[in-house]
Amino acid sequence: MTSYAIDLKPLVKHISDSDFERLCAKNPDLKFETDANGNLIVMSPTGTLTGSKNGDLFAQIWNWNRQYKLGKVFDSSTGFKLSNNSVRSPDVSWMALTKWDSLTDKQKRGFAPIDPDFVLELMSPADDLLTVQKKMMEYISCDIKLGWLINPDDKQIEIYRFGQDKEVLNNPSTLSGEDIMPKLIVDLSDIWQ
Repeated sequence: MTSYAIDLKPLVKHISDSDFERLCAKNPDLKFETDANGNLIVMSPTGTLTGSKNGDLFAQIWNWNRQYKLGKVFDSSTGFKLSNNSVRSPDVSWMALTKWDSLTDKQKRGFAPIDPDFVLELMSPADDLLTVQKKMMEYISCDIKLGWLINPDDKQIEIYRFGQDKEVLNNPSTLSGEDIMPKLIVDLSDIWQ
C-alpha cells in the first residue's frame, strides 16, 4: 500500500478531530491517517492478494476472540486516536474488554481516543519497510503492548513488545498472542504462500 503524507500547516494549524472525521466520511473510498505531527496520510487500497491475507489474519484473531470473549477485534478500516494524537488504522487490532468498556458510546462511534493492546501490520509489495517499522515504533511508544509486522515476501515477522527490543523471526509457522491474548495461535501457512 503506497502512502503519501501531506503537510496541512499551510492551510490550517491543526486539523481538528471533528474535521478529520468529516473528511473521512466525505471520502469513503480513501483511507486516511494522521501522524503525531498533524500530517495527513493518504493511503492507496491494498492489492487483492494482500487483502486476502489480511482477511485470513483478521479471521483467525476474530475466531479466537469469539471463543474466549476477552476483548474486541477491529479491522483495517478502524481508526484510533492514539495517545500521541495521531489517528492510525492498523490492519488488525485488539483491545481488552476493560479498555473497551471504559469508552463512552460517543467515543466508540468515532475514532476512539484509546491505544489498543495489540496491533498487526501486514506488508504489501508497495510498502516501504522503514516507514512501516517507524509506524510500529510509534504504536509501541503509545503503550500498545504487542505488535506484529508481517512481511510475506521475506517470510519474516518483527515482534514489538512494550518496553522490550524488537524480535525478528524468520519463516515461523505460527505466532502466539503471548500473555496479551492468551491461547491465541495464528497459523501463518497461508500467509507464506
